[in-house]
Amino acid sequence: MSKIICLFDVDGTLTEPQQEINVNLDKYIQDILKKQVDIAIVGGSDINKIKCQLNQENLFKKYNYIFAENGLVAYKNNQKLQSETIQSVIGEEKLQDFINFILCYISELKLPFKRGTFIEFRTGMLNISPVGRNCTKEERKRFNKYDTENQIREKFIQAIKKEFPHLLLTYSIGGEISFDVFPNGWDKTYCLRHIEGYDEIHFFGDKTKIGGNDYEIYESDLTIGHRVTGPADTLRQLKILINLINEKKMQR
Repeated sequence: MSKIICLFDVDGTLTEPQQEINVNLDKYIQDILKKQVDIAIVGGSDINKIKCQLNQENLFKKYNYIFAENGLVAYKNNQKLQSETIQSVIGEEKLQDFINFILCYISELKLPFKRGTFIEFRTGMLNISPVGRNCTKEERKRFNKYDTENQIREKFIQAIKKEFPHLLLTYSIGGEISFDVFPNGWDKTYCLRHIEGYDEIHFFGDKTKIGGNDYEIYESDLTIGHRVTGPADTLRQLKILINLINEKKMQR
């Protein structure tokens, strides 16, 4: 039989945005799916946020691979792998110019409300939130609706691209309130360099359209992409996949 690994996005795929994983989905992955295939997760958030969302107890034992920050922070079988940093690629001077522009743009941006933590500095990326990551769950939904109607994040990205055309950066909208900025090639396909020895890599993600933070890995020739609409849909599609795997076994 083919050696298979299932690779999951976190927000919008295994969990609702910034929420904990559904108990039934977690149980299915650990008790049924893991008996048939290897499992891995890849998220744009840092490792601490992923731990909170996926129940940090025994997290590194539950998954064969854990990729935080698109794989810039990577763990294989509970062992941390070598990582790179965004400042080592861009350089401190250019990075500060970039951050100063972002803060200036946000200071002049008129929104229904603003909260705190507009830039989150991570190992391999910057996470930028025009409204601030400290907003409540209800405020997230309000901003997301406002953003859908007014394209706040998209306009922000276009302004940055115009100001810094020489920087080789990718801009990726994910979740409800923010977007990620990282060097070209450091999207979620970055994690694939750590995954070896599999005949099939099945990726499950929700932001799979152009500009979404699952787009590149969903479209990659190295993966079999599954577009999902949320945790319930992920569970539904996993059951279909398991049935297909079992049918192939029966045919052998």
